[in-house]
Amino acid sequence: MPQTRIYNQEGVNLFINPLIKKESELLRAVNVDTYPYGAKSKRPGYVTFLGTADGSAVNSLFSWQRANGTEVHVFRASGTTIWQSYQGTGAWTARHEITADAHVSHAVLDDKLFVAYGGTVHYTTDGTTFTEGSVAPLAVDVVEYQNRIYACGTASTLFYSTAGDGTNWSTSGTADSSSFTIPGEGKLIRAIKVSDRLVSAKNSGVLHRWDGYQLSDMANNQGPSSPNSIAQKNGFYFWLNYDGLYGYGGARPELVSNAIQPQFYNNLGSAMAGTAFLNAPAVVSRNSYYVYQGNTTDDITYEPITNSMAKYDIMFNQFTNYQLANSPTAMHSYTDTSGIENFIFSSGNQCYKFSGTTLSDNNSPIPVSLLYQIMTDAPEREKEFKEIDLFFNPGNQAKVAFAVGNSFSPNSLKWQEIGDCSEGHAHYRFPKGTRGRIIFIRIYESSTNSQFKFYGMTIEYEFIKK
Repeated sequence: MPQTRIYNQEGVNLFINPLIKKESELLRAVNVDTYPYGAKSKRPGYVTFLGTADGSAVNSLFSWQRANGTEVHVFRASGTTIWQSYQGTGAWTARHEITADAHVSHAVLDDKLFVAYGGTVHYTTDGTTFTEGSVAPLAVDVVEYQNRIYACGTASTLFYSTAGDGTNWSTSGTADSSSFTIPGEGKLIRAIKVSDRLVSAKNSGVLHRWDGYQLSDMANNQGPSSPNSIAQKNGFYFWLNYDGLYGYGGARPELVSNAIQPQFYNNLGSAMAGTAFLNAPAVVSRNSYYVYQGNTTDDITYEPITNSMAKYDIMFNQFTNYQLANSPTAMHSYTDTSGIENFIFSSGNQCYKFSGTTLSDNNSPIPVSLLYQIMTDAPEREKEFKEIDLFFNPGNQAKVAFAVGNSFSPNSLKWQEIGDCSEGHAHYRFPKGTRGRIIFIRIYESSTNSQFKFYGMTIEYEFIKK
């Protein structure tokens, strides 16, 4: 009897013709991680991180590790204040007044932390007291490059400090601070350091590259739509654009999110809201890039994901989605003095931290959903489906349902329950006459107290003679 085995599960693929899509690629993979390799596991939950500090929404999260290697300062910007927590364990303490509801950028030079938020560039030497530099410019972003602090002005001017002294923006005496204009439409929103070059981005998408002597037009308008979506892993950057997610390592930006394109834009207009592209936060944590999408519904499954965070697994080149109980306004990842990486985010005036030992989202259930479309490599032939074996971890609370038909749209079919899989292995005989060219398998779970690992399945069937 023919069998189809799916024991090497991949990521979501909503882009490719379903007739040539791998059966190991999913139509939906919500709140799961690829762990162990080839399997899918329920993602970690999160708990509250420190207190609320004030009643204002958090717009920025960042951290600073001192040169002594023993101090880590974690910061949040909310309302008109930058708040600081020593080691990420001390209570939030008000440290610096800023423009109301501004996003805060930061950079480090000579064991000094510099911040920009649309006002004058300030710096701190101890994480508690912020001081204005000499003739400091108004800036929306700062970055360290070639032993200087570069600052993106509020229009199109890129400033840089005196060499070796990010506090000195003067042009008199021995100071060699200066500035120049970045051409092209739009205003500056971010600058990043890539392959020993400084790359500036405007809100029009225009990109320029600077090597300390010469400015080069990259002849490209695929820069970030959201300055908050920029994050990097080992010098390779990712950001959100209206066309999807781009990766950049120094040559030209490359689109990496074709697999989940319908979540960013589709013909139904049900994808990510246009306004969400402007300020979407993102972060790289360990080996994955996360970006917040808001609510999105693709035009393949027609199933919404609320508070969706797209996850790009850099190691495996796979996409899944997190569906959160809270909507992020800022994200950050930092390593504490114990060498532990902390993935934190904010929603409203509260911050949260993902924890591998937590099975809920701050006591809310984590809804897991996997959706497979299986054609047994012969979509043109009708089959009668006989049996299915599914393999999980014992003690899980997963349930399984199936739908059979000749349509590529799972929402148009009648679903039937297979049952729970708590013993770790589920064997099910399909009712006689379960016929069709395509079978959809849905695995789902929602709990606050259960782990979940799905290792794979085998489906047996017979071809119907014509």
